Amino acid sequence: MEPQSSAAELSERKRRRIRLARLEADVAYFQARLEMIGEPRSANQLTQRKAFALLLKTVSTKVAKVQRERPG
Repeated sequence: MEPQSSAAELSERKRRRIRLARLEADVAYFQARLEMIGEPRSANQLTQRKAFALLLKTVSTKVAKVQRERPG
């Protein structure tokens, strides 16, 4: 049963790495969108800025959580 459990562990680590990479890509995307918007000049840009700032905060929190869950 040892090989099955180590295979399952490897698969779980791979999934965790992929999840972390996807979340980090999302963080980079939201940061870039905020940079592109810059100082909002319209109500639409202000709304976009608020939405992307909230998404950035939420996803950054998830990244930190996944990183804390990483085994050694």
